[in-house]
Amino acid sequence: MGQRASTPRKGAKLRVIGAGMPRTGTASFSRALEILLDGPVYHGGTQITLGPERDVKTWLELFAHWPAKDDAAKQRNLELIRSQTDGFIAMTDNPCLVLVPELMTLYPDALVICTLRDIDSWEKSMEAVSNAATMWFLRFVLLPLPTMRYFVQFIDAMRPVWLYRYGETEPPTRVSYNRHVKWLKEIVPPERLVFLDVKDGWEPVRFAGPEGCIVP
Repeated sequence: MGQRASTPRKGAKLRVIGAGMPRTGTASFSRALEILLDGPVYHGGTQITLGPERDVKTWLELFAHWPAKDDAAKQRNLELIRSQTDGFIAMTDNPCLVLVPELMTLYPDALVICTLRDIDSWEKSMEAVSNAATMWFLRFVLLPLPTMRYFVQFIDAMRPVWLYRYGETEPPTRVSYNRHVKWLKEIVPPERLVFLDVKDGWEPVRFAGPEGCIVP
């Protein structure tokens, strides 16, 4: 995770659903979880750019039929998500943050942790990232690169997802940020939901959860 993709570990079970928006310290949060829980973390931004091509292709298949229109599509989406998360102790970043209901269905004992950041700096950061990710020539620049060649296609696939979930696309604003926090409070039982501000560092992660500590 970070400068390289994580490798799943046989027998590892998802214990944390990282529901924080991109640019809220998700990479360093993932690293903290790797250390505290001693296992691989699926950081979406890393896996869809540096991981095996099957990862990003799986997400493209899923979001082509999301939200599920019937039980068969719902079951298929759950199977795809399970195939992505099997062997990881946590999942963070995009697209995890929009799949919280599905992840809670698959992992009913997992803790949902949402990382937070000063909203003004977050907005500026997301604007810069969005501008870079939507440059018209990016598709051609990335075409020769394994996995990365699908990056623009992934961004295109996520656009209607964010529009559906938050009512806007890129660059996302505080509207998306606030709606995301509100949505989490509506769908996640309070005993399973933790908010962590990145300015407090990662020590609070150690003591998150209903039992006061996520570390065994």
